[in-house]
Amino acid sequence: MKVGPDIATIGALLGDPARANMLTALLAGQALTAGELAREAGVTAQTASSHLSRLEAGGLLTQKKQGRHRYYALSGEDVAGVIEALMGLAARTGHTRVRTGPKEPALRRARVCYDHLAGDLAVAMLESLVARGLVDETEESLTLTPAGGTFMEALGLDLPALVASRRPLCKGCLDWSVRRTHMAGALGAALLDRFYSLGWAAREPGTRLVRFTPRGLDAFREIFGVTPEIAPNTDPERATETEALA
Repeated sequence: MKVGPDIATIGALLGDPARANMLTALLAGQALTAGELAREAGVTAQTASSHLSRLEAGGLLTQKKQGRHRYYALSGEDVAGVIEALMGLAARTGHTRVRTGPKEPALRRARVCYDHLAGDLAVAMLESLVARGLVDETEESLTLTPAGGTFMEALGLDLPALVASRRPLCKGCLDWSVRRTHMAGALGAALLDRFYSLGWAAREPGTRLVRFTPRGLDAFREIFGVTPEIAPNTDPERATETEALA
């Protein structure tokens, strides 16, 4: 008998298309009701309930009760990281959906991955921080340097509070669309929140899409040294995220 973590059990939970769609919908970091997740998965309420019970029992979801409603969320950032990495593997090996939505280019530029920024802009930001010596990157970890700490505090982040939190300060997350690393962890989440509070960007309701304003994109480029070839995600068209990539 083999010992150690049983990845087959996790693989079986992720391997059902309806459950995969539910988990992908929760990558935005928001808690959703069973009815909302049933619509994301394209299944009946009864079928969704069965899937949600399995995902919760398997430790991938947590459940919260608020009044008469029950809300489901990913059980942790590590679950989001696994899903994001699997999406990258699926893209690399040619397992993509036949129909894509008009939002896909914008989602590739900037989107939420659980609670931090992902996509072209996020990867470019991290690579700029590493190149400028503000973050040290190894195969195993990301580490904020003293100069990086000064930089983040100048940007308005409460670094002592982030360091004191239970979460890792810096953590690499493999970006599915770029297939390079973007920043997760407490610092990654704080940076995205700061972009929101500065009015640089906003989440499009009901999706993972993060839209930067022209002013915000200019500031982002100037502060992080991101190359101007990255276009602003100002696509006017609308589609559900399940159509776009799921």
